[in-house]
Amino acid sequence: MAGDSEGEDTLEYTPTWTVAVVCSVFVIISLLLERGIHRLGKTLKKRNQKPLYEALEKLKEELMLLGFISLLLTVFQGSVNRICIPKSFTEHMLPCNKPKEAEESAGPSSEHETSSRRLLSLIGYTSRRLLSSGESNGYCEKKGKKPFVSTEGLHQLHIFIFVLAIVHVVFCVLTMLLGSAKIRMWGAWEKDIRENRYNAQDAMKKKIIHVAHDDFVKTHAIGTWKQTAILSWVASFFKQFYGSVTKADYSTLRLSFIETHCRSNPQFDFHKYMMRTLEADFKKVVGISGYLWFFVVIFLLLNVEGWHTYFWIAFIPLILLLAVGAKLEHVIAQLAQEVAEKHTAVEGPILVRPSDDHFWFHRPRLVLHLIHFILFQNAFEIAFFFWIWTTYGFDSCIMGKVGYIVPRLVIGVIIQVLCSFSTLPLYVLVTQMGTKYKKAIFEEHIHEGLSAWHQKVKQRVKGKQTTKTDAHSDRDNGYVINGNGLSHMQTNTDNIQMLEINGNGTSCVQSGTVNDAETAEAKIDIPRSS
Repeated sequence: MAGDSEGEDTLEYTPTWTVAVVCSVFVIISLLLERGIHRLGKTLKKRNQKPLYEALEKLKEELMLLGFISLLLTVFQGSVNRICIPKSFTEHMLPCNKPKEAEESAGPSSEHETSSRRLLSLIGYTSRRLLSSGESNGYCEKKGKKPFVSTEGLHQLHIFIFVLAIVHVVFCVLTMLLGSAKIRMWGAWEKDIRENRYNAQDAMKKKIIHVAHDDFVKTHAIGTWKQTAILSWVASFFKQFYGSVTKADYSTLRLSFIETHCRSNPQFDFHKYMMRTLEADFKKVVGISGYLWFFVVIFLLLNVEGWHTYFWIAFIPLILLLAVGAKLEHVIAQLAQEVAEKHTAVEGPILVRPSDDHFWFHRPRLVLHLIHFILFQNAFEIAFFFWIWTTYGFDSCIMGKVGYIVPRLVIGVIIQVLCSFSTLPLYVLVTQMGTKYKKAIFEEHIHEGLSAWHQKVKQRVKGKQTTKTDAHSDRDNGYVINGNGLSHMQTNTDNIQMLEINGNGTSCVQSGTVNDAETAEAKIDIPRSS
């Protein structure tokens, strides 16, 4: 065997105690990780952190996906190696230009060999003896051809996929932690508003307010240059870098949300609601969606010598991030301008009208998908840099010149900081100004009960449309939802109590006919069940 000729022993000639020790170490480490994740999940469930628990479940799914990728690469590595292609096919679209045959036969310098195998040497790997004996490479060489992908190339791809997934998760967690820290700072505003400025008596107190004197309107809409579309966009672009959200912004948007969606409770804890929406959105961005893997394939394909692909790609998330930040700031400006255009003075506090029309394609959720892509693309850039550095060394041709490396790293840091402290908090606040409110407005048990009740009402409505007699003779099942859970009640189908929530400072009541219940899902941002 090839391995025997080079001094490598198979398991047939390996001491059993060494095999047992290595197996034990890997099993123990794996069990510790598994139990640690399990305990973390139980802790999150015990503390009623359902969104974070679901994010952990999403992370476990990603780990399972990586396990499948690892298994497939290991099992089918020999088969891929035995796919032979003409040598001329391997001379195009290379990340690095191949050295001349003379240089290749002489071999690279010992210094380059040392630096180019740092990561692989850490895990006990030497060239082309990683997942199989290396016979597959000789199989194609005997035919005067090249393997489709070498054993070493497959293993390096294997390592890169793991590094990418780990860096993406770390970046997402870091972004969410920093972003949530910024949002928690708004908790002082929430407390001040609820206790002083907009308490239950003063919130709806009728008093004349001149729109031009209001801090919110004055900041975003007063002035000729702010009323010009282009200049308004320019102002929104620069505002994301400093004071992206002021107390006046928070107060006005908070009160407008409560007036639109929960008018009966001026003391609604808007800040707590935003934190729940952030936790719910975390599970969306921590995973790597299918379309993101598609981008990975495209980026790997375009990594050709002389194209400097990754340098130019680094600008994509930066441009998108700046565009998203400017758009979110511009939504606030538009809301203020609508008030300034319609009113000179108002009776009561300044209120804006939440609407999906202010967002791209009338979809506030699109912003979350863009943030997801931005974080993933930034993670890809950083992961690729560290993988190349530890695998091939800083001087590798695939790394590129310093003039291309430094800007990529600087851009990555800018994206991470700006997204964490400006764009993400802006997203959490401004997207509440859509037509729909998010399901995080309810505690988890309330949301589940409401969804089940809504499905039952829809079935009753369909039955009423087909047979009027049965619908009028039957009685519908409604729910009164309180802080302790769901209570069952009987109501007539033509006069149904749609929702009543009491407890924990929340009380939103909506009443209507059974026909109104048909559109309940349109009022709440709940994904339709298939």
